[in-house]
Amino acid sequence: MNNSDIKYKNYLQILREELVPAMGCTEPIAIAYAAAKARQVLGCIPEKVIVEVSGNIIKNVKSVIVPNTNHLKGIEAATAAGIIAGQAEKKLEVISEVTEPEKQIIKEYIDGNTIEVKLADTPFIFDIQMNLFYKDSFVKVRIVNYHTNIVLIEKNGEILYTKEAKVLKEDGLSDKTLLNVKDIIDFADCVDIEDVKDIIGRQIEYNSKIAEEGLKNNYGANIGNVLLSAYGSDIKVRAKAKAAAGSDARMNGCELPVIIISGSGNQGMTASIPVIEYAKELKVSKEKLYRALVLSNLVTIHQKTGIGRLSAYCGAISAGAGSGAGIAYLHGGKYEEISHTIVNALSIVSGIVCDGAKASCAAKIAAGVDAGILGYHMYKNGQQFRGGDGIVKKGVEATISNVGKLAKEGMKETDKEIIKIMIEN
Repeated sequence: MNNSDIKYKNYLQILREELVPAMGCTEPIAIAYAAAKARQVLGCIPEKVIVEVSGNIIKNVKSVIVPNTNHLKGIEAATAAGIIAGQAEKKLEVISEVTEPEKQIIKEYIDGNTIEVKLADTPFIFDIQMNLFYKDSFVKVRIVNYHTNIVLIEKNGEILYTKEAKVLKEDGLSDKTLLNVKDIIDFADCVDIEDVKDIIGRQIEYNSKIAEEGLKNNYGANIGNVLLSAYGSDIKVRAKAKAAAGSDARMNGCELPVIIISGSGNQGMTASIPVIEYAKELKVSKEKLYRALVLSNLVTIHQKTGIGRLSAYCGAISAGAGSGAGIAYLHGGKYEEISHTIVNALSIVSGIVCDGAKASCAAKIAAGVDAGILGYHMYKNGQQFRGGDGIVKKGVEATISNVGKLAKEGMKETDKEIIKIMIEN
């Protein structure tokens, strides 16, 4: 197998691993998954629960509504939902089927004060340890690095399952360091549509549906509808509004699934919905749309590889630059247009912080998509931000690398301060 075949298979596998369905914000769902798995191993409903989590998990679960719980929020709600109604085999759709009586039991279980939450002393940015107790029995289930990566299952002191976990290394997933913008464009141009038809088709279906739901009903701060009522229905507004509306719905209890990217539904919607909307406006073929989405998704994942799944850097910004790249591609853009779009977009909004999952994510998505669109129109008008301007370095890969350093290393203290503020609140 030659290098191009290896790269092709790798890029395809990255899409398969990253573009998966999830119902609800993925950090609370990961907690529900750990809880459901632990209850399955324990064999009964526990009388006491201790949940130990890293600061970034607290940040991303504290303010978001857990679906199928009658609008309950937080780690206790996610834990109780997983214990009472979770189906562990469904992974990130673990609480997609909850009955009305179970919703009441979830509330009663929380009110019984059986769940204790502790901030874990851990080197892992993503760390969930679920400890369940019933009489003389206890079970531990631990997830690190990414949402379904169980590294320990223990019952009554006996280790039933374990695997090594390394800080900042996502074992079991494809190597994403092979990604670069030039090769991503080549892959988008040449990929056999049959190879991505199911993955991308499902992304279009799921993410479009939740965006429509967000515009139709009252969710969160209704950023999608505010954009349309304030600024009109020009394509540049619609692209932002529909992506924001998907987040309006998802952050505020909507029970429709989305296709995620880099473990995030908000990023999955931001990378896809604006591209879908532009494809309708430009009346391009379905094949062209699929190729543009392949590009947008992989550009987003490429940026997140250097940043990590959770940080103080808003992931919607990476996805907004990805959607800008996809929009440039729909307009016939090649490497030069796409690269300049990405660099311009990152120059504009790389200072937006992540202070957890909640209603304001929708507004940050709108800002990220706006930067992607502006980045493209800057290039079309002969304008660009140049190497040496702030964090911009000559070349798209160098700029993406700088953003990764900024987010992963430079914003460590920012992340700690954000978590501290949120815990105090």
